[in-house]
Amino acid sequence: MDATPTHALADRLDAALPQMQCRRCGHAGCRPYAEAIAAGDAINRCPPGGDAVIATLAALTARPPVALDPAHGRHAPLTVARIDEARCIGCTLCREACPVDAIVGAGKRMHTVVAALCSGCDLCVAPCPVDCIDIVPAHRAWGSADAGEARVRFDARARRLATAAEDAGAPGDAAPARADPERAGRQQAVAAALVRARARRAARVPMPATAAAPPPPPAKP
Repeated sequence: MDATPTHALADRLDAALPQMQCRRCGHAGCRPYAEAIAAGDAINRCPPGGDAVIATLAALTARPPVALDPAHGRHAPLTVARIDEARCIGCTLCREACPVDAIVGAGKRMHTVVAALCSGCDLCVAPCPVDCIDIVPAHRAWGSADAGEARVRFDARARRLATAAEDAGAPGDAAPARADPERAGRQQAVAAALVRARARRAARVPMPATAAAPPPPPAKP
């Protein structure tokens, strides 16, 4: 393991970050941001952490505290994602986007968010093709235990994805040959489900009333 001072500082910085893995800092997660700070990046790009985390990062790096950079968002109470089960088409895109494995559900089946695990990162919202995910108040605080558990899940997910990528690209492995048809089939299923969802949505939206045609003129005697 790398035992350089920069690596050791990154460990301490990572431990101070909230582990919400929201990417608002401009990095792919809290650990990459911690490494960037250790290498000289700004300490004020973590909206979930707010002033408290900035103060800790300042102390660890021996820099003066600065205000949160508004270009990266604002500090706000914890939120969580909520899936409208009636509109969910089971496309799995939100599940794949979740950095802390807080969404469960099989393909073509309704998905749900485990609220106790959700970090409120909102990375699941954009991939949803039917806009069935809302971000709502969590009505609780995010504590150090949440951060620790989220880091474990984030790291486990990263290892799982790395293993899948290695398996898909292994020489002589038939996985790549299978992967493309499977992916194409899933994309077709998502596209078909999206068409059905849009049709259902259109059927629920009332058509605007059209102006009534003027009555015909009275017949001349």
